[in-house]
Amino acid sequence: MKHYAGLDLSMETTQVCIVDENGHKCASEKVESSPESLAVMLERRGPIERAVIETDRMSPAICLGLRELGVPVVCIDARQAHQCLKAMKANKTDPHDAAGLAQLARTGFYKAVHVKSPAAHGARSVITARSHLVEARVRLDNMIRGLCATFGYRPCSGQGKAFLERISQAAYIPGLGEAIASLLAVREELVAQIKEMDRRLRIIARQSQACEILMTIPGVGVQTAAAFAAAVDEAGRFRQSRNAGAYFGLVPRRHQSGELDWTGRITKQGDGMVRKLLYEAANSILTRSRESFALKEWTKKIAKRRGLKKARVAPAHRLAVIMHAMLCDGTLFQAWVKVKPVCQR
Repeated sequence: MKHYAGLDLSMETTQVCIVDENGHKCASEKVESSPESLAVMLERRGPIERAVIETDRMSPAICLGLRELGVPVVCIDARQAHQCLKAMKANKTDPHDAAGLAQLARTGFYKAVHVKSPAAHGARSVITARSHLVEARVRLDNMIRGLCATFGYRPCSGQGKAFLERISQAAYIPGLGEAIASLLAVREELVAQIKEMDRRLRIIARQSQACEILMTIPGVGVQTAAAFAAAVDEAGRFRQSRNAGAYFGLVPRRHQSGELDWTGRITKQGDGMVRKLLYEAANSILTRSRESFALKEWTKKIAKRRGLKKARVAPAHRLAVIMHAMLCDGTLFQAWVKVKPVCQR
């Protein structure tokens, strides 16, 4: 008889429920949240046809670890699982959630989610760390400007050498000088760490063929290429390149019911960091790139017809499609050649 398992993850322990092919509960047990402990428990209860876990911060490590140990585990969308479990009208407890996940594993009523590789998570971690460091530096700069304004001192805009020289001139003011010296010491360390993250990103880009391909596009730099390659991970998991735009939330929201049918703003679903970087790359193509190519000319036409704001969103969506097609084909960017809309597996 076939058996199916549902795993409700948490930091310390995981609630496991096993049901048979008829939906009858065979076992319910709380296990330590580690791939080894979970694999031992599942093997003790007999061969498992399929195990299901929800997307969570721990799910990549647990899912990849279980697969290495030979456990057939599937990671499913937490939003869909939440709606299904809520429809069961049971109290919100770990055993009930695990039992509901086990029933989803048995019926196959779920949406599987791709679990990214450790290399993709590593690149993503570096980009996320750099983003937080930059935000911390900006907060420090704003704090310094606010303190200076209290004393009637106005530093210049920006964050380069002129800003630092202007700030250092306020060291003679009692109280303000000591506070600024402390903040500048922290700021200097933040800038050093940001440069270290940039160095690591360049190393990642040099070692990645996908990044080298993507950086042939004008306006796409190291950070955008690394973030996109890490988010896609495996280009073949998209049947069509145009699905990449929807994956990053760059397609219009649509609601249709009977005679009602309207189209709204972009959905903003998926990876917000990659969506932001694609938007910045589109803005760079529109305002900074001196080269002339098909994508830029198309963007200029949209800007004249619909305005600059929408002229940045549209090429961001087009960039996602082009970049995915380039990863599928392994070809470099060709300025005046249309991209194939369909990615062959």
